[in-house]
Amino acid sequence: MKEIQIGNRLIGLGHPCFIIAEAGVNHDGDLEKAKRLIDVAVEAKADAVKFQSFHTDKLLLLDLDKCQYQKVGDGEQGTYAEMIRRLEISQPMHHELFDHCQKKGIMFLSTPFDEESVDLLDTLGVKAFKIDSGNLNNPRLVKHIASKNKPVFLSTGMATIGEIDEAVKNFYSTGNHQLILLHCTSNYPPNYADVNLKAMDTLSRQFELPVGYSDHTKGLSVSLAAAALEAVVIEKHFTLDRSARGPDHLASVEPQELIDLVKGIRIINLALGNTKKEPVSAEIEVANSLRRSLVAVKFIPKNTIITSEMIDIKRPGNGLSPKYYDLIIGRIAREDIPINTLIKWSQI
Repeated sequence: MKEIQIGNRLIGLGHPCFIIAEAGVNHDGDLEKAKRLIDVAVEAKADAVKFQSFHTDKLLLLDLDKCQYQKVGDGEQGTYAEMIRRLEISQPMHHELFDHCQKKGIMFLSTPFDEESVDLLDTLGVKAFKIDSGNLNNPRLVKHIASKNKPVFLSTGMATIGEIDEAVKNFYSTGNHQLILLHCTSNYPPNYADVNLKAMDTLSRQFELPVGYSDHTKGLSVSLAAAALEAVVIEKHFTLDRSARGPDHLASVEPQELIDLVKGIRIINLALGNTKKEPVSAEIEVANSLRRSLVAVKFIPKNTIITSEMIDIKRPGNGLSPKYYDLIIGRIAREDIPINTLIKWSQI
């Protein structure tokens, strides 16, 4: 399984999970709110904070109606285009947000939805790109992003294995092989029964690429489960206020939840360890305390045949192992063995 380097981080099995705090459009078009989102991601100790870069006129038909989850989060009024337009990040805003991330020591990422936005982000100096699930079947954009020769996260929501295979081949056709797949369920939020985290293993085996998870579920449980299943990337939407008006707030976590999520993922990474089953150093003292040894429960005079009434199995565990019990019975004591002492081979 290959590793992908993004900045000073290696992404792949055996490395800490790369955590993307997905601000998305939860800034609501407000620069100061976007900066506060960056600050929250920094406080949570995420590896990167990600936004979305697009031009409404290039993105959709202007008379398109909102889909159901957008109506729930943003209200029934207005068109899809009107909603999206107020969530655009201007070119000057991109520069300010990138600079703010630089000052705060967190990686700035953004998902571009058109070629012009790709070029802007590349000029800005992003270390990686994200291709959203909706553009997985868009060879022109996939190839344009791949042509920048930077690492790319590719979300696979709504896609079949065949469609993912086509996208991967289109990506590779540019000569760029720095690809990370993100399993995803494109609903906001999805039902837990639709998440299918085990598909991460299928993607990993099918494409021999690092595989992570882009989470749109409510709460932290599914992201933590994905980390336990060795997702190499976790992307999670977050907001300053889940009750705010907008399409994605409802399926996002709030600041303290993001902090808790990052802590939880880091704990899981540590706890996963490796495939070896052997005592760790901290268990040695515990083993001496909790395991058992053969002990004399009666005074055993020299030259006496040892019987079962004379010995028992008790703590501590730094004497003869209980597995030698049957071997000791019937043997002769070479010397006096005091009561309530560990039996030694030299005494038998």
